Amino acid sequence: MFEGFQRRTIDVGETTINALVGGSGAPLLLLHGYPQTHVMWHRIAPALAERFTVVATDLRGYGDSGVPASSDDHFSFSKRATAADQVTVMERLGHRRFMVAGHDRGARVTHRLVLDWPDRVSRAAVLDIVPTPHVFAHVDKALATAYWHWFFLIQKADLPERMIGADPEFYLQRLLGGLTQTGAITDEAFAEYRRCFAQEARIHATCEDYRAGASIDLTHHAADQGRKITCPLLVLWGASSGVGRMYKPLEVWRGWADDVSGQAVPGGHFLPEEAPRETLDAMLAFFGR
Repeated sequence: MFEGFQRRTIDVGETTINALVGGSGAPLLLLHGYPQTHVMWHRIAPALAERFTVVATDLRGYGDSGVPASSDDHFSFSKRATAADQVTVMERLGHRRFMVAGHDRGARVTHRLVLDWPDRVSRAAVLDIVPTPHVFAHVDKALATAYWHWFFLIQKADLPERMIGADPEFYLQRLLGGLTQTGAITDEAFAEYRRCFAQEARIHATCEDYRAGASIDLTHHAADQGRKITCPLLVLWGASSGVGRMYKPLEVWRGWADDVSGQAVPGGHFLPEEAPRETLDAMLAFFGR
């Protein structure tokens, strides 16, 4: 799926990060979401690599990256800790300053990365999210129904871990919304998601990601005291996704960033697989400036 890319395992101190590196040009970091891995970029990463040096990683606890020990305050899987991993990865690859695009949980890592490391990022893109504090501040029936897994995964261990572990393939299929049947998510990609996800340690790690999102990540955002993203920010969302239905994404993000542009693309939440051409075109136009 990533012809011409080289696999690297990068020691970032607390854990190791799995990365695929390909192409040449300005460095562009790609961060995946839940419950996936770097494989979610497989339809567009080769085309991006024709213009950029593409680094597609697995977040800590996901894919083939390491799984650090969890902590009572969930800091081990906070977006701050996960973002610091990615900054170290780019440094070790020789890229002190870079661009970054994140989808879903990777977009939340991107949000924290550009706040904590503003001197490192020249441009950033977030795919199909609004900021985490905004989500929790506007909970209603529609949100709780669409984002049911947010409130399931944050339950105290090991309730969600045991329930997911009983049938992880069924759970994956349910989260991915039948996209394996439509072909948007290929059999090869799904096999990779299943291989990596259906492990006890990784199921726990991904629950910890969500527990951090509902606790320490909110504490970190509160400590920002309204500090905004200063680099140019591209916002993309699925026209029929929960984000597209429930929010006005550009309006929301303009409260969190100084320079915001973006648009809806066809389909639902999994933009790079459901609408690869439109997602690629928008990213090329934005990052190629």
